[in-house]
Amino acid sequence: MRFLVDENLSPLVARLLSDAGVDAAHVLDCGLGGASDAELSAIAVTEGRTIISADSDFAAMLALSQNVAPSLVLLRSGDHLRPHQQAELLLANLPSLADDLAEGVVVSLGPMGMRVRPLPLR
Repeated sequence: MRFLVDENLSPLVARLLSDAGVDAAHVLDCGLGGASDAELSAIAVTEGRTIISADSDFAAMLALSQNVAPSLVLLRSGDHLRPHQQAELLLANLPSLADDLAEGVVVSLGPMGMRVRPLPLR
């Protein structure tokens, strides 16, 4: 699994994931600060990465485009969690999501649970 962490999340989230052995890059560390959602989506597809974001605009863009990639992990209530808590939540759930993320899904993930929807969104 490879991830691209959106700039609305702390770069610390990507570092903590990387420290745990997950291939995760933060958009700022990749020189992609200020890139549009469409640009990030295209890069994620090209690099085979899943986007991790707290921005529901990504899900709306995927729904409108009817694309089957990239997969998206949408952190819900992410603003109520510190970066280390966000990373812990992700690390606790990523193993069970590996197959789904490879197939193309939007995962809505929060402290109260998760919801997985296959792409394209309908």
